[in-house]
Amino acid sequence: MSDCGCDKARQDLEEYLRNEVCKTEHTEIREHLEHCPSCRDEALVATTLTEVIARACKETAPEQLRDQVFARLREAQAAQH
Repeated sequence: MSDCGCDKARQDLEEYLRNEVCKTEHTEIREHLEHCPSCRDEALVATTLTEVIARACKETAPEQLRDQVFARLREAQAAQH
């Protein structure tokens, strides 16, 4: 039984989403995603997860929390010396 392209698309999905596949593979995977709801859903989940993680990495702690963390670090450092 031959695969309809899902195995290949899923295997290369991460690289595809980061634009790290060659032009031919990119076109093949894009066309597969256009016609395969299951793989398209998987790509959407991967893309959404990547965006959420990237957004979380850009957030900063509130100033009061940062001050408390730095104060504790200074205390710990002073106790070691």
